[in-house]
Parts: sequence; C-alpha cells; structure tokens
Amino acid sequence: MFTGFPEETIRFFLDLRFHNNAAFFDENRERYRQEVVAPFSAFIEELTPAMLAIDAGMEVRPYKCMARIHRDTRFTKDKSPYRDHLWLLFRRAGEPREMAVNYWFELGPGRIGWGLGFWGENRPVMDALRRKMEARPEQILGIIDQCNLPERHLAVGGTSFKRITYPPKLPEQLKPWYAARELYICKVFPEVTWAFEPSIAERVQGDFQAMAPLYRLMRGLQDDMNQEG
Repeated sequence: MFTGFPEETIRFFLDLRFHNNAAFFDENRERYRQEVVAPFSAFIEELTPAMLAIDAGMEVRPYKCMARIHRDTRFTKDKSPYRDHLWLLFRRAGEPREMAVNYWFELGPGRIGWGLGFWGENRPVMDALRRKMEARPEQILGIIDQCNLPERHLAVGGTSFKRITYPPKLPEQLKPWYAARELYICKVFPEVTWAFEPSIAERVQGDFQAMAPLYRLMRGLQDDMNQEG
C-alpha cells in the first residue's frame, strides 16, 4: 500500500549525489531497494487501475516503468555512474519511449514533476497533429478544453520552431501547440513536500485522468504513424 514517499528516498538521492561511485552504491544497494525501488513500485501499483482504464495496453509492471538508476555515460561529459533522482514512465507496453506517448513522474532532491507527452522530438506525429489542427481546429480545441489544463495548473512545455507560418484560420489558442517541435504538458510549480503525503498519488492520478483526452489524441496519431511505417 502506498503511503507517500518516505523522506529516506530523498536522503538516499542526496547521499548518492555526494558519493556517486560504485563502492558506495554496492554498500547501499539494500537501502536503494528499500528506500527507492519499494516506494516507487508501490506508487506505480497505486496508479495501475487508473492507467489501465486510460489504456488497457499500458505498461504497468514497476520494473518496466522505472528508469534505471545507472546512467548511460557514453555520450556525455558527466561520467557520474548513477542518477541522483528517478523517474517512471507509463506508456504502451513493448513500445520504445522515443516513439511512445508517455505519462511521466519524477522525484529527486528539490524536484518533483509529472505530465504527459513525447520523449524529445517526434516530428512525424507533430506534423500529423499540425495537419489535424489545420483541418479540424474546433475538434482539437474541444479536446484541449476537456482537460481543464489551466484549472489543474498544467501547462504546455517543450521547444518550438522560431519561424513558422500559421494557417490563416488557426485559433490563437492553438498557436503554441502548432509551433511545437516537441510537446509535453507538465504540472506547474508542484511542491516537493507533496511527495511525502499519501495524497500525491491522488494528485498525479487526477491529472493523468484529466489529460486522457490528449493522450488518446496523441496515441491515435502515433498508431497511425506505426501503421504507415
């Protein structure tokens, strides 16, 4: 049963930040299991019924949803072997994160966040979304309005094209969406202290359910791309 993330989760991340080496991690592997893996797994299990209601094909196995604590250091100057935070992804089972529509949640020292979107740029799907916005702007506006993003303190994020020509009749509200190179919707200024409360699961679940119309829109576009490929 999930009762909130323990403060020990953050303490472990802080210790790992200042002792980021294999010797420390090996000595504290059981702490990692108890203070990080266990509460993250309980959190995933708490959200599982809601996520399967959104998409029956959603990956909900904790070990598949959680990021690896080990960092891939091959292409970065930072050679620290371990992350000092952790995230999880809910996405269609068997689909790589780069091609999936991802619900995400992350927690670390001084940081907490969650939302919905693509992992980096997904040009084919974004181009398909732009075509749909141009052809059926009122339909897309209706889907966005269903989500009540401002009321839930959710906002559109991601990089945008600096120069782009908007369709003449595109509603003003859709312009940030149309110009997006990558697209995600995230919680605005969440409080880290929320993580220690059992209600964090309800907060995240409520936002994930609210964004379900957008998930299904993007999921449908991705499915179309997969069929064409």
